[in-house]
Amino acid sequence: MKKIMLMLVLAITGMANAQEGTILVGGNVGFSSDKVGDNKSNSFEFSPTVGYQFNENMTVGLQTSILGSKEEQGTTEYKTNGFKIGAFYRYAKPLSELFAVYADVSAGHQTLKAETTLTGLPTTSVKSNGFYAGITPALFINMKNSFGLNFSIGGINYNAMKSDTTPEVKSSGFDFNFGKTVNIGISKNF
Repeated sequence: MKKIMLMLVLAITGMANAQEGTILVGGNVGFSSDKVGDNKSNSFEFSPTVGYQFNENMTVGLQTSILGSKEEQGTTEYKTNGFKIGAFYRYAKPLSELFAVYADVSAGHQTLKAETTLTGLPTTSVKSNGFYAGITPALFINMKNSFGLNFSIGGINYNAMKSDTTPEVKSSGFDFNFGKTVNIGISKNF
């Protein structure tokens, strides 16, 4: 079984040498790709953020995400496109001039459109709307002049979705992925 996973996260999150009253501008970019036998899957996510840093420990802001995925299983193809918009709260604790730990708590609204295509049949499409919430702990390493690296290894996420189909389909679930994902980012405090 071949598994290729690439996570690229560019998080310009304003953590280093935090100063009261600064503006946070940043984002994440992620990509993953898997292949098992003839089955393939790819996913992409871009998540910009804007926030206000009240002091060295507290930041509040807005975040959005644009995501897409494609999965091929034999003669079936699944595509998903989505959009998220919400708020986040970050609590940071400097450990030294070089290191800090922080946790992001986020919540917001999300929409998804899923399409299924079977060879020779019409494509089916389902739209869903719902709510998300999550907690993500991370480590910050200050490199130089408020530039730094951010590392996280997963978190806890909750999703609740409702489809536009008749009858309406509701789904919800928790995702506890500590140690299953690795995010590496670069950050700058403005």
